[in-house]
Amino acid sequence: MILLTDSDIQAILLTLRLAGVVTLILLIIGTPIAWWLARTKVWWKSPVGAVVALPLVLPPSVLGFYLLLAMGPNGPVGQFTQSLGLGLLPFTFWGLVIASVFYSLPFMVQPLQNAFEAIGDRPLEVAATLRASPLDAFFTVAMPLARPGFITASILTFAHTVGEFGVVLMIGGNIPGITRVASVQIYDHVEALEYMQAHSLSAVMLIFSFTVLLFVYIWQPSAKKWK
Repeated sequence: MILLTDSDIQAILLTLRLAGVVTLILLIIGTPIAWWLARTKVWWKSPVGAVVALPLVLPPSVLGFYLLLAMGPNGPVGQFTQSLGLGLLPFTFWGLVIASVFYSLPFMVQPLQNAFEAIGDRPLEVAATLRASPLDAFFTVAMPLARPGFITASILTFAHTVGEFGVVLMIGGNIPGITRVASVQIYDHVEALEYMQAHSLSAVMLIFSFTVLLFVYIWQPSAKKWK
């Protein structure tokens, strides 16, 4: 039987809010990056791609540590935000957002890059013969054809952000209602030997993760209809 406490529900709502904001930001940031990686022929495409994919293999604590230094009082980001009167980002919700954007970047960019590469040159060449500008061709041809990639990338990014632990703990700490997301809440339950509460919240996360992956696996074969 799943029994969630008020703090569990608060952590879930905060997690969903974080994942939604990060997914929206990465749709805006990740789309041009993925398009450039899919279309460019320059030699430094591979180094840029490696940087984008780095969070896939980099320990979350390492990424969190360097982000903490960058956003701290002596870091370049921290000094910039203080000069604007915004204070410091660590241990705030928006600090979590920035850290999650970096950590979830490949989960948005790589599916979009694959979708754009699958389009090929022919549809864009046809659009050019019809006097469509590169920008028009992108919005009227490339984006509709890459629709399955956008859906898959958004789902994976959202789900990955929901499951983050190391990065959010390094940057956000454990402040109820501000930075205590679901994964940190589970850790708190286990640390306090509250195994029943940890089981309940973990079960919710397990069901959510399975549902997301099931949808992605079901969606991908049907997505071929759009190509």
